[in-house]
Amino acid sequence: MRTTILSVLIAIASVSVSSAQTPAPIVVQAVNPTATTKSAATAGVTTASTETTLKALQAIKAANEEILKAQAATLEKLDEMEKAANELRIYSKRG
Repeated sequence: MRTTILSVLIAIASVSVSSAQTPAPIVVQAVNPTATTKSAATAGVTTASTETTLKALQAIKAANEEILKAQAATLEKLDEMEKAANELRIYSKRG
């Protein structure tokens, strides 16, 4: 009985060890880069779209800066309100 259990355990261990081994690595050759040439028309379109994108990003940046300024002002007002509330708590406890 012990030999049967021992042989089953050895068989299970050998199967688990053999499946845990990593497979042989696959080697893939690198692709040689081909020379890409852009025509003058393609370069002009790319430049125009880049300029348009840049202008749009600058407009978004300006809008974000305005939003950040408004948020900073709101935070400052909230801080002032919090200070005033703390002062009222202090005075009400003394009172």
